[in-house]
Amino acid sequence: MTRYILRRLGFLALTLLFTSALIFVITRLLPGDVARVILGREASEQALQALREELGLNRPAVVQYVDWLGDFIRGDWGRSYSTRLPIREVVLERLGNSLMLAGLTLLIAVPLAVALGVIAGLREERPADQAISIGALAVVGLPEFVTGLVLIDVFAFRLRWLPANSSIAPGSDFIAALPQLILPALTATLVLLAYIIRLTRAGVIEELRQDYVRTAALKGLPRRAVIVRHVLRNALLPTVTVVAISLGWLISGLIVVENVFNYPGVGRLLTFAIDRRDLPLLQAVSMITVLIFALANLAADVLYALLNPRIRLG
Repeated sequence: MTRYILRRLGFLALTLLFTSALIFVITRLLPGDVARVILGREASEQALQALREELGLNRPAVVQYVDWLGDFIRGDWGRSYSTRLPIREVVLERLGNSLMLAGLTLLIAVPLAVALGVIAGLREERPADQAISIGALAVVGLPEFVTGLVLIDVFAFRLRWLPANSSIAPGSDFIAALPQLILPALTATLVLLAYIIRLTRAGVIEELRQDYVRTAALKGLPRRAVIVRHVLRNALLPTVTVVAISLGWLISGLIVVENVFNYPGVGRLLTFAIDRRDLPLLQAVSMITVLIFALANLAADVLYALLNPRIRLG
């Protein structure tokens, strides 16, 4: 198992190195002049040149990349061009907010989706299965901003149970931020729900058709014991990996949800950096996003290997 994990860590390091170069190149290819965005259209050429010199934008691209990557690894992420604040503190604060939202989303989505998927799989082609499948697909077909606006209208404006705005104070802990987290978490849950339900349902149906399930039933084992001890253990293997990978998407992929609810997460910080051509901030957020996705994939691989020895021995 240790050898397997070390091999995966090696692939992770190579992925991050390649991605860092790709991020640097893409940010430099974005249209517009950083110096002019900062100083405005009326800035003189001398002022623009002085700012480029100050920011190091006139140095060779290779030198800029090596310096940036080295500083990033050492924890010196620089200062934001637009706010002049230390980037590391800003990104880590927003990352903490996104982790709270992702955690609550998984806490709601995973048990609900797995339970519905198991029910649908055990009642294949019956009314319960059809109702769950149609309902899940109908919900996931709606864009996030539509779902979010509907939830705001119902729970914030009509019922007045929850706040419509999910802006939280800096440094808020999970308990303090919980009322503001519920609506965006429900919106993200509806995005994940159908996929996990369908995956769980397919796994349960496939396992129920295996010979070992029939053998266990013929031996007189109670149906409940067969399902819990044998069917679910194997049917949920793909679901476990999908849930681990979904964490990466929840951290950085909820840009629409965060903007609808005005939630200060990593997604909104990314759009802020793009709008203002804030290259150091954009690069830092992108690297953190890639790192989270890579770690989520690593966690999924390790979990799958732990649950299925054939993977790590193959």
